[in-house]
This record gives sequence, structure tokens and C-alpha cells, in this order.
Amino acid sequence: MKKSRYVLPLVLTLAIAGCSEQSNSQGGGTAAGEQAGAQQRPPAKVSVITMKQAEQPVTRVLPGRAVAYQKAEIRPRVNGLIEQITFKEGSEVKVGDLLYKIGDDTYNAALAEAKAALAKAEASVPSAQANFDRYQRLVNSGATQIEYENARVTLLQAQADVAQAKAALQSAEINLGYTEIRAPFDGITSISNVSIGNIVTANQTTALTTLRKIDPIYVDLTDSSANLLELRSAIAAGRLKGNPTQADIRLTLEDGMKYNKTGKLDMAEMAVSETTGTYQIRAVFDNPENIILPGTYLRATVTVGYENGFLIPQRAATRNANGTLTAKFVGAENKVQSRTFEHTQLSGNSWLVTENIKDGDKLIVDGFQWIADGAPVAPVDATLDENGFVVETPAAAPQETPAAKP
Repeated sequence: MKKSRYVLPLVLTLAIAGCSEQSNSQGGGTAAGEQAGAQQRPPAKVSVITMKQAEQPVTRVLPGRAVAYQKAEIRPRVNGLIEQITFKEGSEVKVGDLLYKIGDDTYNAALAEAKAALAKAEASVPSAQANFDRYQRLVNSGATQIEYENARVTLLQAQADVAQAKAALQSAEINLGYTEIRAPFDGITSISNVSIGNIVTANQTTALTTLRKIDPIYVDLTDSSANLLELRSAIAAGRLKGNPTQADIRLTLEDGMKYNKTGKLDMAEMAVSETTGTYQIRAVFDNPENIILPGTYLRATVTVGYENGFLIPQRAATRNANGTLTAKFVGAENKVQSRTFEHTQLSGNSWLVTENIKDGDKLIVDGFQWIADGAPVAPVDATLDENGFVVETPAAAPQETPAAKP
């Protein structure tokens, strides 16, 4: 009876072991089948473009802000009461157009008073002149030298009074003219800060309105001093062709649209900011439709020169942990290989490279994210748009349908 207690567990253990061996045998067969199926899968199709060396533009993308071509804060130059506001706020005005009219009653009275003072001063000159002429004739025949000198001083004083009165008259005329505030140049007005009936004072702190000329318009760009040094080194080495001072500049608006006018470099600041390590570049653009407004944030693409090399679309490349540009190519036996590029230049929506690449190389531009190095692929020639997207891939030949087995 004691032996029977150990027989049943022994039988169960042997049975479980047999089932486990059978299961492992079946699992191994399944894995082997999957491996065989994987080996029979066709290579993945990838879109490729053929590399060709050519002279390509070297560009910089810089942030910037639009600035009015001309700007003036309009202030009064005399005291008085605003009687007229002759412009529509936010409208275009021409040089010399009347903007504000200040009450001129007191200035007309001052002008009349200045005219009267001039007339009085001029009336005293003839008698003083005649008296001087008489004493000049008599100075050696009865008239004393003192009388002659007094006559001469009286004449000079009368002439000085006339000059003073003329200056006062001119000042009165100028002040009267200042009661009409006119546009100093063609531009667009802002909101008026005063209304009819307000009292204004000469050269007050608050501007009456602001006038801006925005056609053409300036765009102030910011670039790093490191880029400036790199650009100068490339020019000195002869790698970069063209004159950066005559560079074409194109704008991208805040909504991502391309501005249809090309700008030119106007000036570059000959100093680097001590806090940011950047320097300022000013470009000028035609703005006939007033699309660009002062203060607008913009991105500018500046063509600084041309260099021979190969273009790798930005969407077909990545950066490794060290920040080095990497891209995948179709190598020997149609297997994937990665390449790195230490020195790169920006060229529009692509990277311009000059090393570790040659004519005829096949760059993978689509599907490279999921393919490891050494994997076999089936390259298919593709066409890219200006943004680096695949827009056309020739259709692959249709596969033949296997004949049905009898």
C-alpha cells in the first residue's frame, strides 16, 4: 500500500514532461516556418533620387521685424486750440497735406503788430540818413566831430531798428504758418490723440498723431556673429561665389505664405551685441499693397553666395546625437547604408554637402525611417516638390498572377 502512494505522482510527472516536449517541438517548427517566410519576403520599396553635383545657392534663414521706412511723431510748434482735423485716421496722405489747423487769431494780430513796427522803424531811417549826410559835409567847416559821430550813431541805430523789426515780422509769419500742421512726407496716419477744441502746446510730449511711410519698408534681420565669421572664411577660401552685399532676400510671412517681392540689403550694423552675440542687418522691400506692416514678425531667406555641391532635402536627413547630419543611401547589392556629413550649408529647403558623396549616388527620400542599415531594398526613382515632398513615383510593374493549380 505504501508503494501505490508514489506511483500516481510519478505517472503524472512523466505525462506533463511528454506534453512539454511535444509543445516545444511544435513551437520550434512554427518559428522555423516564420523565419523561412521572412526570408522569402521581397525587399521593401523605397523612393530615391539620384545625386548630381551642381552650383547651388547658399542661404541663411534669419528672423526679423518690419520697420517703417520713415516715421514722424507729429507735434505742434505753437500754442493754441485745435480748430480743424482734416485727415481721416489711418488714411494715406501726401507731403504738404494739411493735418491740423490751430486757431490763428493771436498770431495774425502779432503779424500785424510786427508789420507796424517795421514801418515805424523804416520811417526813421530817411531823417537819420539826411542828418548824417549834413554833418558829414560840415564836419570840416563848422560842425564838431561830436555832432558828426552822434549823427552817424543815430543812423546806425535806425538801420538796426529796421533789421530787428524785419526779424520780428519774419518770426510772426513763421508762427502763423505753424498754425497749419502739414504732412512732412507721404505716409499713413495713425489714430489722432486730440480732438477739435483741445488746447495744445508747443513741442508737447504727446504726439498729435504718427505718420509712417511703409512703401518701401525696412525689415531688420538678426544674424549671429558665428555665421558672419563662417561667411567671411568661405569667401576668403574661394569656396563661395557672389557678393553678399548684393544678396537677394525673400520673406516668409507669419502665415507661412511667401512674399512675392525680392528685397535687397540696405545696411549691416558694424557692431556685435555684447549680450546676444548677434548683429543687425537691414533690408528694404517694395510694399505697394501694404501687406507688410511695421512690427510684423517675418522670416527672411538670404542668398549669400553659391557653392558647388550636392543637395540633400531636409526631409530626407536627420541629426544624430552629436548633431551631425545623417542620410541613408542605397549601396551595393541594393542594401541600405547610412552616411554622415560633418560640414553642411543651408540651401533653401535642402542641405548642401560637398564630401562623402558622388554623382550617381541614390539617396532614400521616403520610408528610410523604418529601414535599418544593411537591409535589402527595391529603389524606385521619385520626383520631389520645392518643399522636399515626394510628388511622383513611377508605378511598379504589375505582378503576374500565378496560374491556378489543376
